[in-house]
Amino acid sequence: MFTLSELARAVNAELIGDGECRIDSVATLNNAKTGAISFLANPSFRSSLSSTAASAVIISDAERDNVVTNALIVEDPYVAYAKIATLLHPHTNTETGIHASAVVSPQAKIDASAWVGPMCVIEAGVEIGANTFIGPGCVVGENSKIGCDGRLIANVTVCHETLIGDRVILHPGAVLGSDGFGLANDHGKWIKIPQVGRVVIGDDVEIGASTTIDRGAIEDTVIEEGVKIDNLVQVAHNVRIGAHTVLAGQVGIAGSATIGKYCALGGKVGVVGHLDITDNVTITGRSMVAQSITESGVYSSGMPVD
Repeated sequence: MFTLSELARAVNAELIGDGECRIDSVATLNNAKTGAISFLANPSFRSSLSSTAASAVIISDAERDNVVTNALIVEDPYVAYAKIATLLHPHTNTETGIHASAVVSPQAKIDASAWVGPMCVIEAGVEIGANTFIGPGCVVGENSKIGCDGRLIANVTVCHETLIGDRVILHPGAVLGSDGFGLANDHGKWIKIPQVGRVVIGDDVEIGASTTIDRGAIEDTVIEEGVKIDNLVQVAHNVRIGAHTVLAGQVGIAGSATIGKYCALGGKVGVVGHLDITDNVTITGRSMVAQSITESGVYSSGMPVD
């Protein structure tokens, strides 16, 4: 629980009203009750400002004359809401140690403040950093390294020699470091090519449920810092994704493609292998990228329904 003054300082907001008002939760404008804080980011919901039961609302300066309760005035209400929601609903690792049912190699190094949950398997040479949570059913392959303050929520598979930075979140069923689709055709017979690269994940990355990221064929597959990946995404071998890029559900990126920094790929976007997408590119949903993109901007293909 925080006072409204404390929240105002946390998001650098102008406070209107009672700074001692206590806030314990977040809620929508229409469903908020006493103690909750809500926000207005879409003007189409402006009419709800006058009827909300929220103890406080987060608004832009343009809405200051429309509020009837306590308010925080900020440049971007949605960003401020995200920060306040994180303060009110923190993810903390309340358990430490190793569950009795986990199988942990004696050659693994696990910080005393970390938690390894039920039915996990931690192989030789693994390193797990401070305050990292390894949820039930996770497998961490040999010589992999996981940084501090991470969360593998449940049934996550981290294959051998994968490197994961600090504050990384891996949702249930994510697979990092599986073999890429590397095959050579020998007179009609497919021969598997050993995949000898790694997966390298930067700090503050989040990877959605049942997403797969293949290890490199020779060099590494790299996901840079701050990247956010939705559920059911396929990232093939030797792909590189630049810092702070976001990928929506069911995106598929073929091998050796490079995605720049601060890009956004909508749902079901497909990216052909061995091409480059520069920084600050947005690809709208269900588009197919079949050639390199060298200029920042918004790109679309397919037949959208209006």
